[in-house]
Amino acid sequence: MPLIAHNGLPSFERLRQEGQTVLAPERAATQDIRALHIGLLNLMPDAALEATERQFFRLIGDSNKIAQLHVRPFTVPELERGAEAKAHIAKYYDTFETLKAEGLDALIVTGANLENDVFETLPFWDSLQEIMDWAWDNVASTITACMATHFVMHFRHGQVRTRLPDKRLGVFKSRVRERSHPIVQGMNTVFDVPHSRYSELSWAQFEQAGMRILVNSFEGGVHMAASRDGFRLLCFQGHQEYDTVSLLKEFRRDMLLQAQGQMETVPFPLHYFSSEAMEIIERWKQNPDPENFPESEIIPHIENTWRDSARAIIGNWIGKVYQTTNVDRRLQYMDGIDPENPLGL
Repeated sequence: MPLIAHNGLPSFERLRQEGQTVLAPERAATQDIRALHIGLLNLMPDAALEATERQFFRLIGDSNKIAQLHVRPFTVPELERGAEAKAHIAKYYDTFETLKAEGLDALIVTGANLENDVFETLPFWDSLQEIMDWAWDNVASTITACMATHFVMHFRHGQVRTRLPDKRLGVFKSRVRERSHPIVQGMNTVFDVPHSRYSELSWAQFEQAGMRILVNSFEGGVHMAASRDGFRLLCFQGHQEYDTVSLLKEFRRDMLLQAQGQMETVPFPLHYFSSEAMEIIERWKQNPDPENFPESEIIPHIENTWRDSARAIIGNWIGKVYQTTNVDRRLQYMDGIDPENPLGL
């Protein structure tokens, strides 16, 4: 939670200049405290629907031990679903109409598994545009992950993603580029980020869209960029919400498809498997049995090198939402906050 500058101590101003949040006593006295409501627009297919819920719920819950958080999942009706997923959504998910009427403080939009790069032909093209447009003027901040980043950059800024020659798969060292930005305060300036995608947006494309590039990787590309105002839209290309085993499960799925003759080649996630894990996989590949992939043997040899940085980013984000959102969650910001510069950068 933020410091309060209760007197004229010079260190308070020095910390402000470094990007730390330091509230004036007047501002702190007028900040109303209540639970936050964060929307989670889940666009993942049925097989990953609940796992994606848990990943984001876990990350949000672990990132802030003070604020009380309602995470409100919802989806778009145009996505094809099986009977089990439909029942789950009908029982536990909100509708966009309900959330729009009640208001949200912030929004997270998940990635999606898409074969089609022509976004205009997607059945939920119109619905997703409507949600993103509403969020721009009604929630304090929106985070988009992977495909959702490509989508919003496409329809809002005309930036079309490029198909990669090979799948970008692995855990890549990333560097903070705008170190004074409040969303990356208090964390390591170099940290790991998992990536898993077939397409990307380049540094130049984010710059052409007027985005502020906050985190980038030589191998993985741009991971995190903010809208020109610094806060209303935060775009991620990587997957810091991933569990330790998420890339392993993707790899297992593809290896089993290859063993069944449904895939020709399967890329190994870069910088992810230890030498011990690689030895176990190579032994299995000598006599691949789809029924006995050695997942349980591999898991103890996988390290999670991205969770702390993910918690730091989401914790900073929740803190900034908390400090700027209106006590009436149907309104975007509290009085005195400029939507064109909500963080006062």
